[in-house]
Amino acid sequence: MQRSLLAICSLALIFLVCVHLSAQAPKPKSSPTPPVEPKPEDQVKVFTEEVRLPVNATDTYGHYDPTLEVDDVLVLEDGVPQQIKSVRHIPANVLLILDTGGDSNGLSGLSKKTSTTRDVALRVISRLREGDRIAVLQSSNQAELLQPWTSDVDKIAHVLKCQLFANKRSRILETITKAAQLLSDQPEGSRHVILITDGVESPGGKVAVDEAIKQLAGARATVHIISYTEFVRQTYDKQPSNVPRGIACSDQISSNVPTMPPGATRPPSSGIRFDPAMRKVRKAYEAETRKSERWLTDLAAETGGQIFLPVSTAEMIAKGEEVARDIGAEYVVTYRPTRPLAEAEPGEYRRVEVASRRVGLYLRSRRGYVVPK
Repeated sequence: MQRSLLAICSLALIFLVCVHLSAQAPKPKSSPTPPVEPKPEDQVKVFTEEVRLPVNATDTYGHYDPTLEVDDVLVLEDGVPQQIKSVRHIPANVLLILDTGGDSNGLSGLSKKTSTTRDVALRVISRLREGDRIAVLQSSNQAELLQPWTSDVDKIAHVLKCQLFANKRSRILETITKAAQLLSDQPEGSRHVILITDGVESPGGKVAVDEAIKQLAGARATVHIISYTEFVRQTYDKQPSNVPRGIACSDQISSNVPTMPPGATRPPSSGIRFDPAMRKVRKAYEAETRKSERWLTDLAAETGGQIFLPVSTAEMIAKGEEVARDIGAEYVVTYRPTRPLAEAEPGEYRRVEVASRRVGLYLRSRRGYVVPK
C-alpha cells in the first residue's frame, strides 16, 4: 500500500515539473500575415457630391442684396429643380490676368497701355475684402506668373508697381490656359478671374481661342473682363477728321517765293504723306478687337461674370472698383445634385439655370459646369 502511494506521488510530481518546463519554453514566432490587396472590384471611387454655384444678387436698382436666403433661390440643373443646402459668403481667390503685350503692331498710341492696366489692377486689390487671396499672371511674350497666391495686398501692390512691363507680343490665349491650371487647386465656388485685355493675340501663338475658352470655363471660375476693345476704337475714331487715318503729316507752312511779288506766298501745300501700310495695320487691329470682343463677351456670360467696355482711362479704373465690389457681394449656393456626379460621363456638361423666388430680386450665375473628374 505504501509503495502504491509513493508511486502515485512520484508520477504527480513528474507531471507538474513537465507542465512548468513547458510554460517556460519560448514559443515559436508566428510569421506575419501578408496584407491583402484590394481587388479592383472592391475599390470605391469617392466623389464630392456637392455643387458650389457662385450667385450674384441685386435689387431692381442694381444694388447688391445683403439678405439672400435659401428660400429665395431656385436652381434648375438640366431642367430639374435642386434642393438648396446653403447660401453663404466665402473668401475669394482672385486671379489677375494682365495683358501687357502687343506693341509690335505699331499702335502703341492707340492700343492698351501697361500704365493703365497697372492702375486698374491696383484699384481692384485695394477694394477686395480682407482675407481674399490674389495671384497675378502677366500676358506678354509668354505667360508669366508674377505672384503666386497670397493674401498680402502690399506684396501684390509691389509686384504691380515693379514687375509689370510692356513687351512686343501678347500670348493672352496661352495665359488663359495657364490660369485654368492655377485655379484647379483652389476651393470651388470662390474662384475668380479678372481679365484686363484687348483680347488680341499676337501672330505665332500655339493655343486656339476655342481651346482657351474651354479650359477656363472648365475651371468653374467666374470671369470678370475689363476690355480695351471699345477704348482703342474710340481713340482711333477721335483722330482729327482732316487727317486721313494711317497718314503721317508735316507742318503745313506757307513760304515766300522769291520769284513772286513782295508779300505774295505760294498756296500752302498739304504736306501729307500717305502710309498705306500703317493704315492697313490699323484696320486689321480694329477688326481683331471686334472679333475678340465677341468671344470675351461669351466667356463672361458663360461663367456668370460681366464684361465692361470703358472708353477712357478714368472709366477703366472705375470699372476695376466695380468688379471688386461684385466679387465681394457674391454668394455661394450649394446643392447636392439630384443626379449624382458619380454617374456622369467624362467631360459631361450640365446646364444650370438660377431664378429668384422673391419679387424684386435678380440673380446672375453661370450657365452650366463641366463635371469634375
